[in-house]
Amino acid sequence: MAAKRLFSDSGSDSDQPSEKRTRTRPSLASVIGEVLMVNSLKNLCSGLEPMLRRVVNEEVHSSLARCSRMLTRVPSLRMQALESPILELRFSKSLTLPIFTGSKIMDADGSQLQIMLVDTRGDQAVPPTLPSPIKVEIVVLDGDFPPGDCTNWTSEEFDRNIVRERQGKRPLLAGELSVTMRSNGVAAIGDIELTDNSSWIRSRKFRLGARVSPGSYQGTRIHEAMTEAFIVKDHRGELYKKHYPPQLGDEVWRLEKIGKEGAFHKKLSKAGIKTVQDFLKLSVVDPNKLRTILGTGMSEKVWDATIKHAMTCEKGNMHYIYQGLNSSITLNPICQVERAVVNGQIYTQRDLTNNIIRPHVESLVREAYSHWSTLEETESLPFPETAQPPLGEVEDQCPTHYHLVDKAFGEFLPTSHHAQLGASNDWQIISAFPATPFEHAIRYNGIPETSSSSDGNSLAPPRSFMDGS
Repeated sequence: MAAKRLFSDSGSDSDQPSEKRTRTRPSLASVIGEVLMVNSLKNLCSGLEPMLRRVVNEEVHSSLARCSRMLTRVPSLRMQALESPILELRFSKSLTLPIFTGSKIMDADGSQLQIMLVDTRGDQAVPPTLPSPIKVEIVVLDGDFPPGDCTNWTSEEFDRNIVRERQGKRPLLAGELSVTMRSNGVAAIGDIELTDNSSWIRSRKFRLGARVSPGSYQGTRIHEAMTEAFIVKDHRGELYKKHYPPQLGDEVWRLEKIGKEGAFHKKLSKAGIKTVQDFLKLSVVDPNKLRTILGTGMSEKVWDATIKHAMTCEKGNMHYIYQGLNSSITLNPICQVERAVVNGQIYTQRDLTNNIIRPHVESLVREAYSHWSTLEETESLPFPETAQPPLGEVEDQCPTHYHLVDKAFGEFLPTSHHAQLGASNDWQIISAFPATPFEHAIRYNGIPETSSSSDGNSLAPPRSFMDGS
C-alpha cells in the first residue's frame, strides 16, 4: 500500500509544482530601487498638481466666458435653423437674360441691380430702418441651390454653395462686389460681370446671391437673397444674339429665324433690306414681295415667328407725312397709315377700314414707300383726330364729279353717271340713293393688285396699310 501511495504522489508531482519548492527572493538592490522610484513619482506628482490645477482652472473660466459672450450677442445655431429670419435681403427685379461673359449684368429694365432689405412680418414686406449701415456682399451660387422649392436655408448651406473660379482662371465675379446698405434699406450695385461661362458645373447654371458680409453685423440673422438660375454664355455668342425686343435700327439678322450671314440674311441684304425697319415696312406695303425675296425655304411657321418677333419692336413717336395730289397721308415708322386727308376730308385709321377711299390711300402708301427718304418727319400729328361723316352727308365734299383713282392705271379719272371707268372696269357708278342729296353710290369691284416685285405676280392688296394685319 505504501508503494501505491508513493506512486500516486509521484504522479501528482509531475502535474502540479510542489508547494514546498524554494521560492526566488528579491535582492536587496531591487527592493531599494523600487522604493526610490515610488518616492520619486510621489514627489513629481506633488510638484505638478498645483500647476495642473491652475492651468485647468484658467481654461475652464476662459471657455465659460466665451460662451457667455456668444449667448448675449447672437442666438444659438439651433435656434437659427428652427426660426425663420425676420429680415431678408431681396433683389428688387429679375435679371436681363441672356447673360454673356464680360457683359454688364443688368435688371429687367436695363438698370443697375438693386438690393432691398425687407421685414417679412405681416402680410406685406415693409422696408425696415437700419440702426447702422451694413455691408452686403454679392456672390455666385450653384444653379441647383436651393433644392426643390426650399426658401429657408441656413447660412452654412448658403456658404457651401458659393461657386469659386476654376483653377488658373480670373475671379468668377468681377466689379463692385461689396456695397453699403444704409438706414433706408436699399443699396444699388455698380457694374458687375461674370468672367467665365456656366458650362463647367453640373447644373450648367449660376445664380447671383447677396449676403451680409461676415463680421459687419452683430444683430439677428438677415436671410440671404438670390436671383433665378441662369445660363452664362461665352461673350463670343453675344455677337450673334437676338434682341428682345428688337430696335428699328437693328440689323435684320437680329430677328428670329434669320441667322447672321445665313441664306435669309444674304437674300434680304441683296434686296436692300438691311434693318428691322426695312423688313417691317415691306411686310406692311407688300408682304408677298417680301416672301418672294425670302424664297420657299421660309415656311409659314418660320415666317410667323419672324414677323411676331419683328412686331414687338418699339416704333417710337416719329410720324412721316407724304403729300400727293389734293391728298396727304401720315404714316408711322413701319408705313402704317395713321391719318389721311383727301380733298380736305380727314380720315382716321378707323375710318379707312371699310371705306371707298381706301384704294386711293393704298396707292398713296406705295408712293410714300418708294419715296421714303423724302418724307417730312414730325414728332406730333399734324391734325387732330376727326371722325368721317356718314356717306349721305358729304355732298359738298364728294359731289357727283368726285375724282377717283383707277388703280389699274394709277391716275385720277372723273366719274360720270352710269359710266364704266378704266379699261379694267375697276370702278362702277350706279344710281343707289335717288332720294338723298348724294346721288350716286360707288361700288368697289375688287381691283387686282400688281406686285412691285420683278416677277410681276398678281397679289391681293395687303390689309396692313390701315390695321397692321
